[in-house]
Amino acid sequence: MNVTEQMITILMVVLGTMVTRFLPFLVFPSGKPTPKYIQYLGKVLPAAVFGLLVVYCLKGVTIFAGSHGIPELISILFVVLLHLWKRQMLFSIAGGTICYMLLVQLVF
Repeated sequence: MNVTEQMITILMVVLGTMVTRFLPFLVFPSGKPTPKYIQYLGKVLPAAVFGLLVVYCLKGVTIFAGSHGIPELISILFVVLLHLWKRQMLFSIAGGTICYMLLVQLVF
């Protein structure tokens, strides 16, 4: 890419970032109530995203080969227990990731 193309690329990235950051404040100003469908999406999308991530992460696990999905199962149980204990999403995710990495690197 030449200098002009690089500048255009940077400008487009900056413009895209600014639009995605400022658009919600323009569409939903602070003086007006948030529409019900946006509130609904705010309640259901986090769970849907995590469900999608679980399916994506487990799509390549085969119970008939390798470690038979044991490290994945142990890590999932660890995440559930951590979340039930602390109720902190990031703590649960980090704990499950660390558990899985230790299992895969040191045990299986």
